[in-house]
Amino acid sequence: MTSPSGATANTRRTVSRGLITVLVALIALAVLGWATARSSMSHGALLGMLPFASVLAIAALGQTLVVMQGGIDLSIAGTISLTVVIITHEAYGNDGKVLPAAALALAAAIVAGLLNGLLIGRLGLNAIVATLGTNALLYAAVLAVSGGTPRQTTNLMAKVAGGSALGVPNAVYFAVVATVVTTVLVKKTVAGRRFEAVGANALAGWAAGLKVDRFRGGAYVGATVLYWLAGFLLAGIVNKPTAYEGDSYVLASVAAVVLGGTSLLGGRGSLVASALAGLFLTQLQQYVLALGETYAVQTLVQAVALALGVALYTINWNRLRSPQRTRALPASA
Repeated sequence: MTSPSGATANTRRTVSRGLITVLVALIALAVLGWATARSSMSHGALLGMLPFASVLAIAALGQTLVVMQGGIDLSIAGTISLTVVIITHEAYGNDGKVLPAAALALAAAIVAGLLNGLLIGRLGLNAIVATLGTNALLYAAVLAVSGGTPRQTTNLMAKVAGGSALGVPNAVYFAVVATVVTTVLVKKTVAGRRFEAVGANALAGWAAGLKVDRFRGGAYVGATVLYWLAGFLLAGIVNKPTAYEGDSYVLASVAAVVLGGTSLLGGRGSLVASALAGLFLTQLQQYVLALGETYAVQTLVQAVALALGVALYTINWNRLRSPQRTRALPASA
């Protein structure tokens, strides 16, 4: 028989600390925006912000999968950029070529994910080094396809990704579906629970007979599929996307993951919180823009948000407040 206190404890474990933090931050930002920069909270401003927030939310979902395995994916920029240029250049002015171009971009993204998975999951390379190398290869492909020049999106892409239904941008529906599907796969399936177990303790997972390298490598493949979806949406949201649309999603995606409460050391993470953190960061950027600040200040604000997220979830504040703090162990220990 379960006690009331036990039921309360189970309920507390269901709602992650990161999710609560992001929801509080969103409400605080909305109040602040309404009080000091009301233009950032107007109907038109919100409709213009939501598609880009959806793209960041989807990119953050992919980055979360990787971080849950104790890694990091810096090839997100190249994957998103390559997806954008393949779709806009291969289907330029021809709606009938959109699906073949999107399929080609998906295949390229999966190949990049498999390469990252092989280098990191199987060969044990450092995630930063491996994904930087993959990113360089992806940008070589970007230049080969586009020559560095932008092209206008097709009418079909503009309707599918950049249009709206029932007054809500279509990109929001894509983001919601991606969040639900990814969360169900990770949280509600046997493979997903094993995936979390390996991320929390790879040695214990190996001792239990789990294929650790497959789960680690699979995280990068799943992430690139989500990056592809983010790039697909960008190819329709932006009228004439550049060849380097993915550049701005490296820092932003990591910041969203950290603010969502996922540990950079791996383990359990809240995919919903990461997606909502993407919404928070996009609205925060719009708020800063409404104040008349430059792009440099917007980037600085993202960096500060990342630092605050790391400080919030990694520093033992109770220990710092304690008058009898224990001495830190030496590095050799």
